[in-house]
Amino acid sequence: MIRFHRSSLLSVMLGCILLFSCGQPIPPVVVSRDKATKPAQGDSVIEGTIGEASTLIPLLASDSASHAVAGHIYNGLVKYDKDYRIVGDLAESFHVSPDGLLITFHLRRGVKWHDGKSFNARDVLYTYRIVVDPKTPTAYAEGFKQVKSISAPDDYTIKVGYARPFAPALASWAMSILPSHLLEGQDITQSPLSRSPIGTGPYRFKEWIGGQKFVLEANPDYYEGRPYIDRYIYRIIPDTSTMYMELKAGTIDLMGLTPVQYARQTSSSDFNSLFSKYRYPSSAYVYLGYNLRHPLFMDKRVRQAMTAAIDKDELISGVLFGMGQKAHGPIVPGRWAHNPGVMDIAYNPGHARELLGQAGWRQVDEDGILVKDGKPFSFTILTNQGNQQRLLTAQIIQQRLKAVGVDVRIRVVEWATFLKEFVDKGNFEAVMLAWGTGQDPDMYDVWHSSKIKPGELNFVGFKNAEVDKLIVEGRSTFDLEKRKRAYFRIQEIMADEQPYTFLYVPDSLPVVSSRIHGIQPAPAGIGHNQIKWYVPRHLQRY
Repeated sequence: MIRFHRSSLLSVMLGCILLFSCGQPIPPVVVSRDKATKPAQGDSVIEGTIGEASTLIPLLASDSASHAVAGHIYNGLVKYDKDYRIVGDLAESFHVSPDGLLITFHLRRGVKWHDGKSFNARDVLYTYRIVVDPKTPTAYAEGFKQVKSISAPDDYTIKVGYARPFAPALASWAMSILPSHLLEGQDITQSPLSRSPIGTGPYRFKEWIGGQKFVLEANPDYYEGRPYIDRYIYRIIPDTSTMYMELKAGTIDLMGLTPVQYARQTSSSDFNSLFSKYRYPSSAYVYLGYNLRHPLFMDKRVRQAMTAAIDKDELISGVLFGMGQKAHGPIVPGRWAHNPGVMDIAYNPGHARELLGQAGWRQVDEDGILVKDGKPFSFTILTNQGNQQRLLTAQIIQQRLKAVGVDVRIRVVEWATFLKEFVDKGNFEAVMLAWGTGQDPDMYDVWHSSKIKPGELNFVGFKNAEVDKLIVEGRSTFDLEKRKRAYFRIQEIMADEQPYTFLYVPDSLPVVSSRIHGIQPAPAGIGHNQIKWYVPRHLQRY
């Protein structure tokens, strides 16, 4: 399961994958049997997911399960197209002033909320006000706090002014727009829309059976046209091995494969006649995050030692079967803001022991576990249920850290509890998670020191005055070279501070039943055109 921050809200489905890595085009690996057939309406698509959603009001959610479901239900003013270009969504068109300080959105006419009410500028104004309201527990307010003025000259025009350049301004309006007629004057945290959402998107909410499934139905009034698929269903299956068995049994149509499943269990001719496989470098990185408030991890030499003790090449070969690349910081390789000169701390157990010794940790017993002030170096890695890839990663790290005198325990927790009771409250020593990153490198929500409160995304408690300054500089100019210098320096600081051990960027490995046609792989992945997916009449089951 991946947690998402504001800049990645458009990357929540299978489309959160790239075709480019380290600046070089990588052709997708595709095994497909999609023959030309006539599109037909009807049937259901069932996708397997390991995690339960937390809420279906997007601005209150920070987990991928919630955003994946909500992504079918809501629209923003803008979105990314298949080539990652920003285009209009609920905004039919937009204009950015030459100085970049004024955006004018011309809204689509005739768009209906799922309850039949008309969408208009009032909904946009409400969404803005509720996002910036201090009483709203959202991690996505910061970008909208940069707005100096917002007005609606008429029901279908929105003008947004900024006091100073704000580079992610246009992309920030990918935020899901909420229905003012159902929420205005209410406490949004208590709204029934968290369980029964009303949006403008291609699918309408039908039901949510806790721990089992989400059922969405095609919106006949969708502005881009009714989806061909009648029902889109998410089935919650917390174990990827079980999910794979269900895929082979035909009870689900779509899932993300694990590397071992992709490499060793899906190569037969029988399997490839029934399913289409895809492989892309993802736009997410997996990390081991340290609670910087905990006495164990306040000393950066300790954090540096953790990274020096972990063999990332071993993780990529043993966990990913080579289907991924090393992560060196908070910007994935291939993005314009990625600093290729930052290679992170190399694997070196001897150096790890030296750093731990400098931090005051000594071996005093034959068990080999280091001790300081009479206490052994022992901590727990917390991760979420259902992700075998993360669990195996944690187990390998456990053995590598034991070799340098650190005792590691692993605790696996159900996803919703993992977030609510541990991550959001800072109740952990170390966590293994992943961030899905957006196209813009702005990292305010995850790394700025103002975002360390409970429920915010800087849950490890990272504070660095220079990073704070550079984050603001990077988002406060349209000059690409100035932005690049700021982000390059941030990555240098992160490589030294090691608030996370940045582990790897895994490949995305979606697999789809070959009865589903109309899939068009693109730089934005395979999910960009889901309303055009269809099942030919003779292959329909439901």
